[in-house]
Amino acid sequence: MPIQKCKDLDVYNLSFDLAMNVFNETKLFPKEELYSLVDQMRRSSRSIPANIREGFAKRKYPDVFTRHLNDALGSVEETLTWVEFAHKCGYISKDKQLKFDEQYQQIGAMLFKLMQNWKKF
Repeated sequence: MPIQKCKDLDVYNLSFDLAMNVFNETKLFPKEELYSLVDQMRRSSRSIPANIREGFAKRKYPDVFTRHLNDALGSVEETLTWVEFAHKCGYISKDKQLKFDEQYQQIGAMLFKLMQNWKKF
């Protein structure tokens, strides 16, 4: 099936769902983290689907689309850093950290593949 809209991209849907998982997980963090770790985790995780969607809207311009996908890839790595902090601070379990790590690594691989092959889609 041809990709006609952003929601046809699996990487967009997965990253959006994962950002919602981050949102729900951070609801349990201490109040003193609301304007620091919670805010950072939510912003970086939301940046991934937002950059994919914005780039998709500009896909007519290959360099612009690729730049947005690259920004999304950077936000994957940023989110992984905040997830590691959350674990080290005792806010999430090691299992939860590993699960997030696995899911974000999958999204990163999908983004990388899309950057290399987007014209085929």
